[in-house]
Amino acid sequence: MASESGDTGKNTRQLVITFFPMVIAVLSLVTSIYNGYLNNKFVVMIQGGLSRSEYARTCRDTIDAYFQVKYRAGVVARAAASGETAAGSRDMIEAGNAVAKFGALATYLANLRNEDVRAQYTELYWKLEKFVAFAPTPARQEERDRLIAEADEVFYVLNNDCVASAKSHH
Repeated sequence: MASESGDTGKNTRQLVITFFPMVIAVLSLVTSIYNGYLNNKFVVMIQGGLSRSEYARTCRDTIDAYFQVKYRAGVVARAAASGETAAGSRDMIEAGNAVAKFGALATYLANLRNEDVRAQYTELYWKLEKFVAFAPTPARQEERDRLIAEADEVFYVLNNDCVASAKSHH
């Protein structure tokens, strides 16, 4: 009997020596897979946060550009109303640059959205461009007022959409 228990102890020791490293290897593999899963989740979370942050920043810049267009066109319109002949060509250039900046930002945002939103951004851009083009002409005050009222309505809708999209953007 003593030899059987000795053999059993020897067999048990050999089984432990054989399978213990395998158990450690399997646990190491499972830990590695889980770590990879967690790293992937972390990367997705960071990318989503960066994407949301970038979209929100572009929304903010678009709002600034929109109000710069209105301000710059107002400077040109006031200069024209006071009788300045060139209606401040430097001011007109700045107003045109403000429209171009708005157009660039709006295009970026529109490219991330559906076709309806793209059409609205395009419509808004063209209204702002006409608004600025009419700024040095005091006789077109009514037309400018109508254009900016229409632009404000479109901008309000797009601004709400931009904020909602920034909050949910992945």
